[in-house]
Amino acid sequence: MPRMSEAEKQKSYRRIVEAASRLMREHGIEATSVSDVMKAADMTHGGFYRHFDSKEALVSAAFDAAIEDVLSDLRDAPVGPKREVARAQYLARYLSKEHVNNRARGCPLAALGTEIARQDGLVNPGASEAVEQMADLLGKNDPAAGGRGLATMALLLGTITLARIANSPEFSQNVLDAGKRGCDLLEQHW
Repeated sequence: MPRMSEAEKQKSYRRIVEAASRLMREHGIEATSVSDVMKAADMTHGGFYRHFDSKEALVSAAFDAAIEDVLSDLRDAPVGPKREVARAQYLARYLSKEHVNNRARGCPLAALGTEIARQDGLVNPGASEAVEQMADLLGKNDPAAGGRGLATMALLLGTITLARIANSPEFSQNVLDAGKRGCDLLEQHW
């Protein structure tokens, strides 16, 4: 059997991580098996071990990739007016029906937070770092702002969780609207 080139190995690794990131956000960590991930990546189960030592290592890589995916636009925007525009766009995307209905492409903290809190090992340090990074970005990278970023995060995560629990589209929209008003109040009074 021919050996895989480094470029092919990296391409396969990215396919596995992308599939895991999507499936775990959609179905949860425990409900997503390595077999599910490899099938979604269009690869054999045996190929998994060329890239990862354990499911825990895969969860960690998938979570990190998901955080990168959802925060990259905000983090990469230049400081100043463009960062403010990126932040406003991030908040609008976050508090949208599309985010409520599309766990697979949404915030991994909203989709997996309670499961990650119960995990030991590789995932928790990455999740904690993601919380700090997201809070810093949402707090406008302003140390004088105190807990503004954490307060915004709490409001965002709570809003999405409640909107997903809502038993009707109307109630879900009411929750989203309340979250938007809460963010506006935070901005005005912090």
